[in-house]
Amino acid sequence: MTTSDGRLSFELKNDLAEIEQLAATLERFCEAHRIRQDIVNIVNLALEEIVTNIISYGYGGEGGGHRIRIDLAHDGQRLTALVEDSAKAFDPLQKASPDTNAPLEERGVGGLGIHLVKTLMDEVRYSRKDGRNVLFIAKNTPSQA
Repeated sequence: MTTSDGRLSFELKNDLAEIEQLAATLERFCEAHRIRQDIVNIVNLALEEIVTNIISYGYGGEGGGHRIRIDLAHDGQRLTALVEDSAKAFDPLQKASPDTNAPLEERGVGGLGIHLVKTLMDEVRYSRKDGRNVLFIAKNTPSQA
């Protein structure tokens, strides 16, 4: 884990047990930058969804040696996270949003978490670079009330 100048970089193992470390690390980072708890909760939910999907679906059941890199940054106005992994290529922004008005029995399986991330965040971008998925998310951080 490294930190400097409003930035923090760390890695997680391809293991769902790492979700707890993700939340704790985000919490410490946001506390140090005096980011409101409601914003922390929203970003935590989005990152948890993203990382859970990578671990659960990205590596086709392979365990072990894969690492997920997270870069957090705060510039005083926006909290950003860059999530990088070497899982199979997957652009979550190409996934159609589910019809949340349809009855449960008529809805397809999956896609709600991605929809949640796109709805909660102020900006979401995906790219594939050097065989890695790169997902950027940003949330505006209004001043403490």
